[in-house]
Amino acid sequence: MAYKITEKCIKCGACAAECPVGCISEGDDRYVIDPEQCISCGNCANICPVEAPEEA
Repeated sequence: MAYKITEKCIKCGACAAECPVGCISEGDDRYVIDPEQCISCGNCANICPVEAPEEA
């Protein structure tokens, strides 16, 4: 199950830097995860300082 980034995102970019498949990009108001590329590794959730990424 792919992760999604919730409205808690503060756009720090830590998740994008940690993603091993590069499926996280900067959106208008928060970072977004491409669910087609996400491998559900959880790296984004583990590194996020505000716990914005959650399993979808």
